[in-house]
Amino acid sequence: MPSVLAIAAHPDDIEYLMVGTMLQLARRGWELHYVNLCDGSRGSTTMNRQECAQIRLGEAKRACELMGARFYPPIYSDMAATYSFENLAKVTSIVRTARPSIVLTHSPSDYMEDHEIACRLAVSAAFSHGMPNLESDPPVESYFDPVTVYHCQPVGNRTPLGEIVRPHFFVDHSDLIDKKVELLACHASQKEWLDESQGMDSYLQTMRDVNAETGAMSGKFEFAEGWRRHLHWGFCGPDDDPLRQALADVIVEA
Repeated sequence: MPSVLAIAAHPDDIEYLMVGTMLQLARRGWELHYVNLCDGSRGSTTMNRQECAQIRLGEAKRACELMGARFYPPIYSDMAATYSFENLAKVTSIVRTARPSIVLTHSPSDYMEDHEIACRLAVSAAFSHGMPNLESDPPVESYFDPVTVYHCQPVGNRTPLGEIVRPHFFVDHSDLIDKKVELLACHASQKEWLDESQGMDSYLQTMRDVNAETGAMSGKFEFAEGWRRHLHWGFCGPDDDPLRQALADVIVEA
């Protein structure tokens, strides 16, 4: 069974940015793997860090269960994300355990550092999965099958300086939008935080609105997620494109 690994920064990022595509893959028999590198512990104005991390861990596990994915625990706290060998060894261990053909991760340029660091670690771990002399933490044997990396849209479809980002291609999830809302709603502790910190009012409606904007960009779909394929050097063959291949019937090119 082919597998896909989503590597994101915070609990709710996968549901917000990537899960429509993951659910389309699941429909076609793909095995789903799910990791948020941050523990979510600093995303609250009412809870202390320990309580917040515990609640957000439970919410992420519930969402992961509902989507039928394998869950991997976080490796550091919010805003403690750094690109270091220690963290790379941990993410490499996750990649080697999941053995994905596809790694889904954040945009290299996004509105906050946690997203960008998660992206860098995901890309490097996808590269190092076949390096026997790189010992992962915990140790997992390297493997040599190709891994193709894809970057989702940045939050709001824009760079940190406000420029529109156009993906390479769009994945339709119009008939899955209610399921995507259900999965994002598992992260109920985020409503108050996002209302107060980012003025989102309703994070569920904001997600629908952004996915509708991406769908409009496609010129075809009501709701869509956009993806850019990472350059193949060191990861996979020059013509490897398993996401486009697997979802060819629900994709339109940009």
